[in-house]
Amino acid sequence: MEIPIFTVDAFTNVPFKGNPAAICLIENELQDDLYQSIAAEMNLSETAFITKRNSVDFSSGARFGLRWFSPTNEVPLCGHATLASAAVLFYMKKNINPVLVFETMSGELYVRQHEESLIMDFPLNKPDPQDQHEIKDLLKAAVGDLPVQDVCYSPATKKLMVRLADTCDRSELESLRPEEEALLRNETTGKIKSLIITLKGAESTQSGYDFYSRVFAPWVGVPEDPVTGSAHTVLAGYWSEKLKKNKMLAHQCSSRGGEVKLEIRNDGRLDIIGQAQIILHGTIKI
Repeated sequence: MEIPIFTVDAFTNVPFKGNPAAICLIENELQDDLYQSIAAEMNLSETAFITKRNSVDFSSGARFGLRWFSPTNEVPLCGHATLASAAVLFYMKKNINPVLVFETMSGELYVRQHEESLIMDFPLNKPDPQDQHEIKDLLKAAVGDLPVQDVCYSPATKKLMVRLADTCDRSELESLRPEEEALLRNETTGKIKSLIITLKGAESTQSGYDFYSRVFAPWVGVPEDPVTGSAHTVLAGYWSEKLKKNKMLAHQCSSRGGEVKLEIRNDGRLDIIGQAQIILHGTIKI
């Protein structure tokens, strides 16, 4: 068996930045353990598998199955690997359709092209306030002694969002080094699969970013996720209310960096806008 595979850097317009994802084109469904073995072999934050479903081929079809696997398990939603999947179909397979539909564990997701960018139609996951005292040890492991302004939780995505106080600056967010073992030790309930740490953008800078973030997910085998679309479904739900904005520009402050444009639509869903660079094309031989 030969499986076409691509490595795509998502949420960036230059190679070797943003968040890399492995994308596999699957002619016929595989066994779940084989999907997981491939993802573990790729050892990126996510490997995505596109299946044809009822489409004749990857160039003319408009509807595909899509599943995402981290190195350790399947995940219910992944933004950057969805962006990367659409990039492979649009740019490499020259798909002729204006909109692609992906059938996923999180429902139907739509992706369309606009100039140099791809626009993903995603659910908006507004987080709920969380009592800080219930998770004080986890917060200590995550941000040390930095002051915390808000803590929220998204049950739909199992993501915990921690907002640093406005007295903190970007350099303090970038300097955080939470220990993977400490995070795992202080959260064993299975309720949290990903930790988002966010900070309001400084109005005094020229960057134009409305907010910054970093994302840690050791519970699914990803110490730090460089740029994640699914986390921004939570961040957009939070920051749109705090900033009174429906259009926002975000920056994820990992070592690879990444820029994400967000627009909350009139129907309550979220457009996540970004670019992607295809870095590698090869074949898995099994």
